[in-house]
Amino acid sequence: MAQLSTQPYKGARDFYPEDKRIQNYIFSTWRHVVESYGYEQYDAPLLEPLELYAAKSGQEIVSEQTYQFVDRGGRTVAIRPEMTPTVSRMVAARRQELAYPARWYSIPNLWRYERPQKGRLREHWQLNVDMFGVETVDADLELMLISYDIMKAFGANDKMFKIRVNSRRLINIMMAEYLELDVVQSQLMIKLFDKKNKVTPEEFRDQALAIFDQEQAKTGLKKIAALIGAKTMGELPKELLATSAVQDIQALFTLLRERGVTNAVFDITLMRGFDYYTDIVFEVFDTNPENARSLFGGGRYDGLVSLFGVQPVPTVGFGMGDVTIKDFLETHNLMPKPESTTDVYMIVLGNALKGAQKLARELREEGVKVAVDITGRKLDKQIKSAVKMKVPFMLFVGEQELQDEVFTLKDVAKSNEEKLGFGRIVTTIKDYRRRYVDDDDL
Repeated sequence: MAQLSTQPYKGARDFYPEDKRIQNYIFSTWRHVVESYGYEQYDAPLLEPLELYAAKSGQEIVSEQTYQFVDRGGRTVAIRPEMTPTVSRMVAARRQELAYPARWYSIPNLWRYERPQKGRLREHWQLNVDMFGVETVDADLELMLISYDIMKAFGANDKMFKIRVNSRRLINIMMAEYLELDVVQSQLMIKLFDKKNKVTPEEFRDQALAIFDQEQAKTGLKKIAALIGAKTMGELPKELLATSAVQDIQALFTLLRERGVTNAVFDITLMRGFDYYTDIVFEVFDTNPENARSLFGGGRYDGLVSLFGVQPVPTVGFGMGDVTIKDFLETHNLMPKPESTTDVYMIVLGNALKGAQKLARELREEGVKVAVDITGRKLDKQIKSAVKMKVPFMLFVGEQELQDEVFTLKDVAKSNEEKLGFGRIVTTIKDYRRRYVDDDDL
């Protein structure tokens, strides 16, 4: 029998304690911001019927990226590649009972079978934030403000990222009326625009020509050039400027500026790949040349709930993955180095283990997180373990210390130590935690 590999499945990750601390920091930052806006957490099964994604997610996801199988009951199921169809199913199931607007969020584990690369793995966790029940642009605004506030909560400034904005309603007008494409041609052109930054200008031109009919080609390329050259809404062709879709985007930008968001830009080439978007779409983009890519995005999808046989519910949402945001934090040197979740590592001297365990229990009752070295090994080896574990404090406990009720507490980072009684040990550790550690980050 071949030796078993120690590596995780391709495109997945092991989370050692130091890795899990970073992930928990990301998750807690997400939760802190979205809950400050009144959003409540939900969850759902990892498995769903495949047809749930076939309905609207997009052919590429269903046919090429889902992990799917037939269960023992003969049902074709998939490991969820995204959360939006699931939350739409849940809202449809209780459409009449819910209080609107419903503000929900989740941090699900998602799987897609695709080629692992920087910023993209087969398994990832994703913050999903959705508002159900509001038709006006105020809902789109709130989701974009949450996105902005999350980036600021991670320590980013406005120069580190930009928010690209477009409208699927405008895109549909652009395809059908301005470029005069039929439904099939429109779908192909949307996919081409979506990958514009991943192909050369020559490849883009050739693929665009292949989509147009022969009589459309010459004028079609000129129209595309005019679209791509429009860096602001004011530079759009006049046929598009008069549409209500453009007016709605302009109103959104006015509201964003009023809220202090100045790094949002209009981008006519922003498509967003999912088929379910119906109006405003947005994407947060890293401006650092070392990581110049989309970080996350979302938009309005008013029709998805109605696929389950109920009346439509206007919806806006976005999804932010843990892989891309981790890359962003590392690229911009914003990633903190969270310490161990343990407050104190207790170094046991001589035959003091029994008394040390009693002291540890008393500290835990005061809310202090204590790990006791129960190995009976030499002092230097106990200290080395505490340092490796990145525990902020070491507490030295021997028979004399127990008798005197005075113990040596060492601050590992500062390398200074104090002799303290029980009460001072508790207050010192709690003061440290208040200054340097948010309990939610642990």
